[in-house]
Amino acid sequence: MGHKKLIRFQAIKSFSNVLEFPESIAGNWHTHFKNNNAIVIELACGKGEYTVGLARMFSNKNFIGVDIKGNRIWKGAATALQENLINAAFLRTQIDFIDTYFTKEEVSEIWITFPDPQLRLSKAKKRLTHPKFLRLYQNILKQDGLIHLKTDSPDLYNFTKTVIQLFELELLVDYNDAYNQPNLAKELYIKTHYESLDIAQSNRIHYLQFKINKVLPTEKDIVLKELLNEQSIN
Repeated sequence: MGHKKLIRFQAIKSFSNVLEFPESIAGNWHTHFKNNNAIVIELACGKGEYTVGLARMFSNKNFIGVDIKGNRIWKGAATALQENLINAAFLRTQIDFIDTYFTKEEVSEIWITFPDPQLRLSKAKKRLTHPKFLRLYQNILKQDGLIHLKTDSPDLYNFTKTVIQLFELELLVDYNDAYNQPNLAKELYIKTHYESLDIAQSNRIHYLQFKINKVLPTEKDIVLKELLNEQSIN
């Protein structure tokens, strides 16, 4: 591990807005924020641009960026402290255990911004909109809770639409080319470091907003796998 990473890993241990694998935090986030405002989480937050950006825009909500890489969290956490954004926090953990840190209906919204699209078919279960993860989110989301996906990957965008259709979830917003939409919501203009890299080279940003308003039967995971296999062949 590089010297800079070691310094940042050490630094976040003293940051009041960073919680690393906290015990007994589920159901108790109101004690950290000292209010009962709605909780919004950003998964795989990286350097925390969206967590910080949303916290600047909406002082009446609490925002938590989640990532396992402490050296990345350092950037967003440091910025939030410098700007005294008391409604921004960061949780260091694996997303696979997200429902360990929140209780039922504790979260109002989930943002997934420019995650690794896991393009190989064998890695489909690692995509953050795979039903495996949606079941975890459903454990912590309010009944009318929202999920936002913003990505430059057409593969992840289309995969997520396939999941939404297969499981008959409620799709609220579908932008194939978000920045060409009139009257785009201000929060969709926040840009992350990974967006600026334009890794997918698709020249457009995709955005989906949906609700997990149905039970997600595990037997449909097999159907999803078959659909993905067919799509890869075609």
